[in-house]
Amino acid sequence: MKLSDFDFELPERLIATRPARPRTAARLLVCDGGVISDATVAELPDWLRPGDRLVLNDTQVIPARLSGVRRRVGEAGETEAQIEVTLLEPRADGCWSALLKPLKKVRDGEIVRFSDDLEAMLMSRQDGQAILRFNLAAADFDAALNAAGAMPLPPYIAARRPADAQDKEDYQTVWARNRGAVAAPTASLHFDESLLKRIADMGVAFTHVTLHVGAGTFLPVKVEDVTTHRMHGEWGEVTPQAAAEIAATRAAGGRVIPVGTTALRLIESAAREGEIAPFHGVTDIFIYPGFSFNVTDALMTNFHLPKSTLLMLVSALMGQDCIREVYAHAVAEDYRFFSYGDASLLIPPGPRTS
Repeated sequence: MKLSDFDFELPERLIATRPARPRTAARLLVCDGGVISDATVAELPDWLRPGDRLVLNDTQVIPARLSGVRRRVGEAGETEAQIEVTLLEPRADGCWSALLKPLKKVRDGEIVRFSDDLEAMLMSRQDGQAILRFNLAAADFDAALNAAGAMPLPPYIAARRPADAQDKEDYQTVWARNRGAVAAPTASLHFDESLLKRIADMGVAFTHVTLHVGAGTFLPVKVEDVTTHRMHGEWGEVTPQAAAEIAATRAAGGRVIPVGTTALRLIESAAREGEIAPFHGVTDIFIYPGFSFNVTDALMTNFHLPKSTLLMLVSALMGQDCIREVYAHAVAEDYRFFSYGDASLLIPPGPRTS
């Protein structure tokens, strides 16, 4: 299985840098058993059934991008360097791992100041990453980070425009509640409270799980034999209640439909023994064609990068030929791609995907 098998031509003009407004105005490509239809997210209930269950990732994106100054006093007096920091994940010792640019401009033990309230000391560096210790913790840190930080937009958006105040609303789901992600579960960005109510009123249930999406979600695949690729690890949790809800839906004949690849990867990690079970820890599950799905019956997701692990995931669910048709249709019909782009609802043939 070659990396080139997952390539396609994508016009630059289709890469979205802002979301649709309102959220539910985004377009929705539905592929139901190989039959493609064009709709909008507002019409999603038309494709759901009473007894279905949507699985929602309730991670909350932190404003993980910080701009600061390193000051140094030397023989020539005080010098300054502008430093850009992207937080990656908290560590057990209270520090944060982060990307720091330019890393060579900061020595171990030096301080980078981001605001009157927030600063961090470079403790060490590991594998090109910085280990930072902030001067604040808990709620004080959260408040200072919210004030000083910007949303960590994906590289393909950040290269076109800087993050701004609007992104703090746009790049967050309406049900976000567990802080820790540095990237959004983007399929979930299409929902608002009105759509959620309409779905609930028709007899579709919701289950919340948590997967803290990491910056590694944007790392490219660099091996030609995709089966040798190693995924980054991300922390997630499927509570006993969530596992029981998903199991009950399947037992009753309802469909389990994760919203986003993050929710799918997490529930499949929790079901590697065949049945869904509680899960708490790090998953590095890699889903590519040939994967056996144990709990996923369909998937709502955005359109993904060429040669990406997420394109491999949807190819595993629907089949490579089908996904080629889906993406060719999306490009031909000017669907908007990636994190702020349009959505797809992918329903494989048959009552179950396993």
